[in-house]
Amino acid sequence: MPRWPLLSRLPLTLRGLGALVLAAVCGMLAQRFGIAELAYVGALLAAAVVVSAATLYLLPSSARATRAFSPDVAAAGSEVRVRLTVEIRSSLPTSEARWRDAVPDGVVAASTAGAAPDGVLPPTGSAIAGPSQVEVDYAVRAERRGLRRVGPLALVTTDPFGFTRRRRTVGDTSPLVIVPEIVDLGELHDLPGDAGGSTRSVTDRMGQGADNLIPRTYAPGDSMRRIHWRASAHRDELMVRQEEQETTPEAVVVLDRGAARWSPAAGRAAGADPTFETAVSACVSATARLVREGYLVTVIDADGAVLCDPIEGGDTAGVERLAVALATITARRDLPLEALARLFTGIAAGPVIVVTGGLAAADVVALAPVPHHSTMPILLLVSEAQEVLAAAADTGWRVGALTAGGDVAAAWSDALASRETRSVHRAAS
Repeated sequence: MPRWPLLSRLPLTLRGLGALVLAAVCGMLAQRFGIAELAYVGALLAAAVVVSAATLYLLPSSARATRAFSPDVAAAGSEVRVRLTVEIRSSLPTSEARWRDAVPDGVVAASTAGAAPDGVLPPTGSAIAGPSQVEVDYAVRAERRGLRRVGPLALVTTDPFGFTRRRRTVGDTSPLVIVPEIVDLGELHDLPGDAGGSTRSVTDRMGQGADNLIPRTYAPGDSMRRIHWRASAHRDELMVRQEEQETTPEAVVVLDRGAARWSPAAGRAAGADPTFETAVSACVSATARLVREGYLVTVIDADGAVLCDPIEGGDTAGVERLAVALATITARRDLPLEALARLFTGIAAGPVIVVTGGLAAADVVALAPVPHHSTMPILLLVSEAQEVLAAAADTGWRVGALTAGGDVAAAWSDALASRETRSVHRAAS
């Protein structure tokens, strides 16, 4: 950008200002010494500056800017390439132009130490040859989750002689969706069953051998693996084994958004509270791990409100949809944790992952019934109070402590190992 900020805000360039100063000097010298040629030179210089300004401000010209992001949806902490296309239509050729693209809070330019990305556009031709189109490519870093609007573009064009400049804002802003970071978490090694979370079939045979299984007519929705091919060939219609049952294991991930357990910043805007950002990342990461393990995962709030459609096992696209759904989520009005405990009353659930903020002693008591209804209860909370962590672990939770910007994978590993650690301590005592 220009070295002198005050001069850069004037409609005249340094060359134009020098031409006017020289014109004024020529006029004064011509009047003092009676040299008519100097008066002509001064008038010519002044006229050149005026005509240049007229061509820049009075003649029709337009500009348009569009942006494309790669990737379209960015994870927090990742780099995004921005392809900026600038189309300039002018009656006369223009010299080089400077551009600066505004970046919002939560997005920083990767190559300019955090300042807004800028550069120089080459000279353009006149409208007779059609609009001039220039593509610019630059990189930004998506720092915080949310819907961030990049732009508008500030464009500074000059006349062909470089005497005057024109500033204008070109185009509108472009939305960039920044989703929470998905961390690769450790596998669930100690779940019951050889297949872990993978889809399993349980067969209850009523006789000796497959030939004694009682088939029934195929119904829409039956798995192809249940088709009894011999019976189907005999009856000339599809038949399935009636007593074979397929079960898809289910898991629940809870993102506690209760305002009482987060700082006020968590309820104002997405990305404003670092601890809440870590929790959202932990929620998506835990869901991604369970989906890879083959679970049908439901993501809910502390009051049972569904935050995203249930995600089938192995559905990575569903995890991406969840990340987009959580891109703008914030803390909300206070949600009592007693409501979460009531959701699991009288049922036997698979893994239940609860991601929450700072818990008080009463909150630990409210959550105490949940572990007894889950095959793997995991509690990821933002707390450094050892008494709270110990109290939660004593009620049956596998506990992992989260910190602002901390290692989610380490907290997950601590939670998976917490039951074995407690067992060793109790045996030693």
